[in-house]
Amino acid sequence: MVTTAEKTNVGYISQIIGPVVDVRFSAGQMPKIYNALVIKGTNSAGQEVSVTCEVQQLLGDNQVRAISMSTTDGLVRGMEATDSGAPIRVPVGTDTLGRIFNVLGEPIDNKGEVSGETSPIHRAPPNLVDLETKPSVFETGIKVIDLLTPYRRGGKIGLFGGAGVGKTVIMMELINNIATQHGGVSVFAGVGERTREGNDLYNEMIESGVINAEDPSQSKIALVYGQMNEPPGARMRVGLSGLTMAEYFRDVNKQDVLLFVDNIFRFVQAGSEVSALLGRMPSAVGYQPTLGTDMGDLQERITSTTEGSITSIQAVYVPADDLTDPAPATTFAHLDGTTVLSRGLASKGIYPAVDPLDSTSTMLQPDIVGAEHYNTARAVQSTLQRYKELQDIIAILGLDELSEDDRLVVARARKVERFLSQPFFVAEVFTGSPGKYVTLEKTIKGFQAILSGDLDEYPEQAFYLVGDLDEAIAKGEKMKAENK
Repeated sequence: MVTTAEKTNVGYISQIIGPVVDVRFSAGQMPKIYNALVIKGTNSAGQEVSVTCEVQQLLGDNQVRAISMSTTDGLVRGMEATDSGAPIRVPVGTDTLGRIFNVLGEPIDNKGEVSGETSPIHRAPPNLVDLETKPSVFETGIKVIDLLTPYRRGGKIGLFGGAGVGKTVIMMELINNIATQHGGVSVFAGVGERTREGNDLYNEMIESGVINAEDPSQSKIALVYGQMNEPPGARMRVGLSGLTMAEYFRDVNKQDVLLFVDNIFRFVQAGSEVSALLGRMPSAVGYQPTLGTDMGDLQERITSTTEGSITSIQAVYVPADDLTDPAPATTFAHLDGTTVLSRGLASKGIYPAVDPLDSTSTMLQPDIVGAEHYNTARAVQSTLQRYKELQDIIAILGLDELSEDDRLVVARARKVERFLSQPFFVAEVFTGSPGKYVTLEKTIKGFQAILSGDLDEYPEQAFYLVGDLDEAIAKGEKMKAENK
């Protein structure tokens, strides 16, 4: 969505190289960096062409170099380019919920235009005095996350996992829980991923009730897509378009917001393509020399203020599994936690398949979460770690060859492992089990009871796919009665 300045400033295209467009303006009429240029006209086939570009460089000789946000097919030298006088602006507010937008804030779901307020995608991060400096935990209602990798309110979490281990389901559960328990909303920025995945996600969200197709205003999320078939300019800026929508909910509506970015690596990749097109000298491994700045400009706007917060979950693709690659390495510098999904757990049917030993959080400190939470989390991890060490012995010699103490550790670890699973609200349609939101207090009590041995009498299956401790005990009593 681009507004045009009252006094029109028109230039003419002097050169087109792929998505890069050079435009010549009159002397003294040069547009500012990041201003949107709108090119409208007809191509050689007589079809209407409308392309929006963003000014990236002032070249001298009254010329600017801009990056196109859509394909430049049909553009010719000499076409008029109008300076809008402002950066790209996108719709903000509750009208965006349940809708799908492109990088320019134009709806792409065939459900009509969106009226109301708009905001520029380039903004300064909140002032230091407005930031919430005291770290506070963002309760998700998902046991394994709240206990072992607590999310920081206004923090950034990296989500790692291959295909089919449940990234999308965890995302949808978080969207559902922030809406029902925190009165918050979510924004999903699809950055450079497959168009099919964007379509699948939209349909899954309708199926699980996160999006209300009949009445979009009842939805819990806004979607912004810049897919991998689009020019690098669109993929580089779509993250900012989504972030701008999230900032409005935080700053004006004073809500807690979840911002999902899938995938943050594609944002860096698009920036690298744009950098090469603009003729900048490449840096390490061919990335742009401004890699740290580009990432910082996006990440610093994702934060918690005294009024509201934006908590961001970012899917991170690691090229060739090389964690030292500049793109993931730069991303890690900004993350407050990592949630790693394990294919091994998924194959056992333990969902959410969050790896309790590989996932990390900077919030898991006794002075932030309290001694009780910290000690319980560390006890759970040490029990699971001991079980992992014993698995080779069990595989070779069998369970009977273990000492009495080790057999007890294994029995409790298997109960802990199953108690880390949980039925999700958004998966009710597949599992038939009603979803459960478990408070942090109940989560801690449940794991303390398992580790203390109070529940040794119950079979491990009693702890599989249940909510809190009471539910596990009720299931255990029922199973004991059936086995008599």
